Amino acid sequence: MDAFSDILIQYGYTGMFVAAFIAGSVFPFSSEAVMAGLQLAGLEPISLLIWGTAGNVAGSMFNYWVGTFGRMEWIEKYLHVKKEKVEKTQRWMEEKGAWMGVLCFLPILGSVIAVTLGFMRANPLVSFIAIFVGKLIRYAVLIYTITLI
Repeated sequence: MDAFSDILIQYGYTGMFVAAFIAGSVFPFSSEAVMAGLQLAGLEPISLLIWGTAGNVAGSMFNYWVGTFGRMEWIEKYLHVKKEKVEKTQRWMEEKGAWMGVLCFLPILGSVIAVTLGFMRANPLVSFIAIFVGKLIRYAVLIYTITLI
């Protein structure tokens, strides 16, 4: 993975977007090393914040889209979750669940949340805004932390 990170670092802001997209999607990858490498190489922190956030949000919205293809039969068959439990979760999601997108910044769990938002057909605009807020805060904290080094 280090070699791949090094390649992405060579592409500057575009590499940041790609790294953040991959990290934000269901594929296992960490964009933090790319972000740190680019910032330490002298790239503008605000531009990195913009490109990183945009890529990470796009990755999570990709997960949301993948979730829209989910079927109740699959949940019951492969995950052994009862239909009643899924329906209860759907009702909760309809009320306030889209705001759970703020937590999409979390490693591994964030991808699951985004896919679940899509499966539950959570409001796409509210999901997008919530995901954006969480990702923006994540990268702002990361950039600030790297600045302290």
